Amino acid sequence: MQTIDPETISIPELHGILLGAVSPRPIAFVSTVDKMGLVNLSPFSFFNVFSANPPILIFSPARRVNGNTTKDTLDNVLEVKECCISIVNYAMVQQVSLSSTEYHKDVNEYIKAGFTEVANEKIKPPRVKESPVSFECIVKDIQPLGSEGGAGNLVICEVVLIHLDENILDEDGKINPIKIDSVARMGGDWYSRINDNNIFKVAKPLRSKGIGIDQLPPVIKNSAVLTGNDLAILANVEQLPTLAKYSGIFSPAELNQLSLLDISARHEQAQQYIKNNHLDKAWITLLV
Repeated sequence: MQTIDPETISIPELHGILLGAVSPRPIAFVSTVDKMGLVNLSPFSFFNVFSANPPILIFSPARRVNGNTTKDTLDNVLEVKECCISIVNYAMVQQVSLSSTEYHKDVNEYIKAGFTEVANEKIKPPRVKESPVSFECIVKDIQPLGSEGGAGNLVICEVVLIHLDENILDEDGKINPIKIDSVARMGGDWYSRINDNNIFKVAKPLRSKGIGIDQLPPVIKNSAVLTGNDLAILANVEQLPTLAKYSGIFSPAELNQLSLLDISARHEQAQQYIKNNHLDKAWITLLV
């Protein structure tokens, strides 16, 4: 395990560690205008949602390490306190990357990257037609985090209007994570894509408190087979189950076969049941 003092390495090295470790990061595709009405479009992966009431998004355009200059996006929101934040999906990721080129201020990235401007209803900056979700925002505050190269600037945005592509919604009108097909930034040149090969569900903890891993029987808690994830799933019960609770799930012959297995084999079998979301069978296998 390496231990690194941020003050002992260069800013580019520190930047690489932070972006490689804190990932994946959603991408804010931010449209702004200056006081003359010139449009700028640029992606930022220092971005997330921070409140629902009021609806607040925050992104951070950092000062350039080389030259310690500020980006057009930051300059623009200081002049015109509005922006449109669009979400990036896989169908547009290469164009988004192209738009991050350091073009001159009077160059319109919509044109360079082949995007379509759509006039917004409540703010001056346009939105990106190709994006599955766009947020019209008023900039409420800008918090500089430093004055040297690499320092971020928190642009705190209140959402005043949302535009959703209906094609990304499921039958209940909610955003379907597969249909939106989001991408996110990682370290270096790496991105990640959200699709059905790499997403999974984790059941929220019980409203009534689960017993916790510390309350599992020692033979289970100290298993050489079951992982921390396995134990957490088992521990999300209100009370320790008993074999009687699951009577009838296995036949007497099946229970007898389980009882003949050694602890390691039973834990491996239980682990497979957990993986396949058969928690009742997992508990029987562990308790028999």
